[in-house]
Amino acid sequence: MENSGSRVLITAALPYANGPLHFGHISGAYLPSDCYARFRRLLGDDVLFICGSDEYGIAITLNAEKEKIPFQQYVDHYHQLHRNTFRRLNISFDFFSRTTNPYHQEFVSQFYTDLKNNGFITKKKTQQLYSEQEQRFLADRYVEGECPFCHFRAARGDECQQCGASYEATELIAPRSKLTGATLSFKETEHSFLQLEKFKDSLLEFLGNLRTKNHIKNFVVSYVNSLRERAITRDLEWGIPVPGEGKGKVFYVWFDAPIGYISASKDWAERIGNGDAWKKYWLDPNVEYVQFVGKDNVPFHAVIFPSMEMGQNQPYKKVDALVASEFYLLEGKQFSKSDGNYVDMEEFLNEHPVDKLRYVLAATAPESADSEFSFADFKQRCNSDLVGKFGNFCNRVLSFAYKNGFTELHKIKRDVRFSVNCLDVVKRTEEAYREFSLRRATSLIMELASLGNIYFNDRAPWKLLKEGNRNEVEEVLFNACFCMKLLALIAYPIMPDTSERILKMLGISHTYHGLWTQDFLGNCLEHFKIGCPEHLFSCL
Repeated sequence: MENSGSRVLITAALPYANGPLHFGHISGAYLPSDCYARFRRLLGDDVLFICGSDEYGIAITLNAEKEKIPFQQYVDHYHQLHRNTFRRLNISFDFFSRTTNPYHQEFVSQFYTDLKNNGFITKKKTQQLYSEQEQRFLADRYVEGECPFCHFRAARGDECQQCGASYEATELIAPRSKLTGATLSFKETEHSFLQLEKFKDSLLEFLGNLRTKNHIKNFVVSYVNSLRERAITRDLEWGIPVPGEGKGKVFYVWFDAPIGYISASKDWAERIGNGDAWKKYWLDPNVEYVQFVGKDNVPFHAVIFPSMEMGQNQPYKKVDALVASEFYLLEGKQFSKSDGNYVDMEEFLNEHPVDKLRYVLAATAPESADSEFSFADFKQRCNSDLVGKFGNFCNRVLSFAYKNGFTELHKIKRDVRFSVNCLDVVKRTEEAYREFSLRRATSLIMELASLGNIYFNDRAPWKLLKEGNRNEVEEVLFNACFCMKLLALIAYPIMPDTSERILKMLGISHTYHGLWTQDFLGNCLEHFKIGCPEHLFSCL
């Protein structure tokens, strides 16, 4: 495998600045995107990996008002919390921005202006719920009332939690303010609507080339075939103001948030001292753009954002591959802090090395069906896979070599059959990463560790040493270390800290960018300088 040198743009769904991140978020979008970015860097590709906090929207304003905290202070808190969580999880963003960055409003306004000038936006007057007591329009999250279907008296503004019915807030019987209990009335207001149906033919052509799972593509095609106009503005104080409108008219968060990928890239470019650097990723049709989201975000990223890009005068890059995960549960139930079904990320990472968590989340990733995290499974995988297979192979080889004075290994005869078997696993792992399958990659990592253990057992260097066959012992250790080097390589995207420790114990100096090459995969000129071994993992 030679360095391809391709330019790759990778974005992960912007986390909402309204609460802490949980394992479901990490397993769905952030760990898969990080592993893919690390893998593409190993290949020597030019990668820009971008994300940031999504800081507007009704849920933020509602909770900030309940807590009596200014909106900016509220999002500042969760933005910093997200940054700290990603740092502890070793998520290797090139830049983690936010939608309150200095460049976001300009990009959002330009998107709106181009869409409007190109005939894709219309204005309509509608009747919306209004609170005379609070002197403002109230969106669905601010409203409760009687369900129009089952007549549950404390139904939410967009969905009844008792019968599960969905509806518009204006359909509620006796609607009232969630904050004050004030009775609501109807009042006319004007909003801008994006005429999505005008993009139908272009979207169907675009979807024909989109790399995604078949069931996702089928869902999206069906979604496109029933497209209709969609409101892109709301009556709120907190948000990106609509050009030419009065105070209190802002963009709906679903409209401004995906533009955050572009403004975040501009933010990154300014931070590195080259304000135009973002353009080589967003305005070059030859760039490969890979987007990672949860399945609930599919319509926004496969239909709505591409439509918005199609209506621009700038040739913004549209997504080439959409990687959408299913839901990730905790002990069979949805993650919910209010219901007590959650894991405190800080506490968990204080007790367990981050690579253990990254490995188990990768091995149980909700790639094609809902999956779950359980503490019993976490313990079993750590003890059986990481300690019993992976760690055991590395420790027994390095400990034997160090203890018996085999600390310099180089230019030693190659075990061709063993090397071929090892390299076959490496090739299949490369395919797994290219196809966004962390589950398959973790399985192959353990397959390679098992190959190494079997080889070491079969060759039994301790017996050879007793027989005085030091040259054969060196040969066995050299080939086992070659296997270990490959293990560090294919494990790096998922367990970067562990990979670094292995290569250090093997005395291999390296940079990870462009490491996945024929030179590294070969062993004819290999030189291992074995240092004092250490245990990679401990039992739970």
